[in-house]
Amino acid sequence: MDIDVLVVGAGPTGLMLANQLARRGVRSTIIDRHSGPAQQTRAMAVQARTLEIYSKMGIVDDALRLGRRASGANMWANGKWTARIPLGDIGKHLSPFPFALALGQDDNERIMGAKLHDEGIDVQWNTELVGVQQQDEGVVTTIKQPDGSTHTLGTRWVAGCDGARSKVRESCGITFPGAPYEHVFFVADVEATGSMRPDELNVYLWHDGFHLFFPMRGKDRWRLIGIIPQSLRDRGDLKFGDLTPELQREAGANLAFGECSWFSMYRIYHRCAERFRDRRCFLLGDAAHIHSPAGGQGMNTGLQDAYNLGWKLALVVRGQADAALLDTYEKERLPVAQRLLQTTDRLFRLLVSDSWFAGILRTRILARIAARAMTVERVRMIAFRAISQIGIRYPQSPLSQKLGSIGGGAPQPGDRFPWVCLDIDGNGNVDDLFDALDDRGFNVLVFGQPAPDSTIVAGGERVSVLAIPESPANRSAQSSIGIDGPAFYVVRPDGHVGLAGTRYDEAAVTRYLAEHHVRVGVPIEFTPAERIGLTR
Repeated sequence: MDIDVLVVGAGPTGLMLANQLARRGVRSTIIDRHSGPAQQTRAMAVQARTLEIYSKMGIVDDALRLGRRASGANMWANGKWTARIPLGDIGKHLSPFPFALALGQDDNERIMGAKLHDEGIDVQWNTELVGVQQQDEGVVTTIKQPDGSTHTLGTRWVAGCDGARSKVRESCGITFPGAPYEHVFFVADVEATGSMRPDELNVYLWHDGFHLFFPMRGKDRWRLIGIIPQSLRDRGDLKFGDLTPELQREAGANLAFGECSWFSMYRIYHRCAERFRDRRCFLLGDAAHIHSPAGGQGMNTGLQDAYNLGWKLALVVRGQADAALLDTYEKERLPVAQRLLQTTDRLFRLLVSDSWFAGILRTRILARIAARAMTVERVRMIAFRAISQIGIRYPQSPLSQKLGSIGGGAPQPGDRFPWVCLDIDGNGNVDDLFDALDDRGFNVLVFGQPAPDSTIVAGGERVSVLAIPESPANRSAQSSIGIDGPAFYVVRPDGHVGLAGTRYDEAAVTRYLAEHHVRVGVPIEFTPAERIGLTR
């Protein structure tokens, strides 16, 4: 085999996977059939869970600088302002990034591409996968070069991040059931003035559909997404100017457009691959699942696919885990994609339905109900957990295991371990727990009991054991996330709970890792700073 991992596709998912491998000492080769990064893209929302991952990668400041926080969504019905749904810090106390960020997919690609370049890896553009032949020890791929010539490349693993028309998926014979929605949509980057509330999302609902105004960088710059009116759907030469009379009719005569720098029409599909893995080939992102844009989940779901697979694949490539660990990728991510497809499909069909009832619901009921519901704190928390993707859980995963009785309000196996600030080293200073945990390895958190000053070694990797000191402030913080007594947690590199128990048992932790194909060595001593992962 010439290389360890071939990443096919340099969109957000492929770039995320290549970065996660590189952070863990695994160099991949990443190719893309296009001539360069995307110039215009439809995806706009970056959710809190993605920002948490960006923070671990050291690129979150770049994202925050380029993007705009979604402080609110204004709902308009038949041209009249109906309600404002406050977003702001909707996830306060739930994430260090308690908001959604408006940042185009193209900007996300540039940020992750620059990070990958810093790791010494560059995308090979104009380079296309044209053949896949799987063998016991690896995959022989046929690669088409920019000059049109082809050559074979041997790789141990192939990651198909190559979108809806995935060559990897096609070569593996994996079906991709689903269908397009009947409507034709448009996206445009425009200069516009009108009734829109500045720097916020503006949602215009009318009886026959909707259109959305997303604020962009620059004065009066908006990304506009909507449905092509039925009378114009068959026009092959449609231009943005043909839509403006309809938009002005729905959003108000004072809506005026200047420059349109990009206009495109497209259809939206809802599909999910029957499998996410075929032997040594994996599917991630749009190659594995496509769904409606409702809730801004698409790009973020692909990024989480890559974050989930990245640490597992890195352990296997480095010889620190058995290949059986990779079986858990599909077992965890396929159910997430299927649930997301079902929920977004139901919501989207309601939003785009041509029925009389749906039109009444959109224009007279939906906005008012949503605005009123979001004034209730519990509803806000539930909504944030779902939309931000911090609520994604893997309770049925083989990696999710419980030892003893854990209170129902406490973090459970498969949960993302909650964000909390604690006095970690006992000096009275409160620190962000997420900052203290190194996501390049496993971490063990011990609450309400002592833990030995040792670090378990798993396949040469340190598994940091962090005992949280007893103090009134820490007890209060722990109680806020449901931990009211002795407990310990094995936190996976992706931040989800693997093993949860009450009384800390190092032998049980070692056994858990071994049972789940992580090769475990003997415990060794480290300094306290090394043990809690504050020196990297």
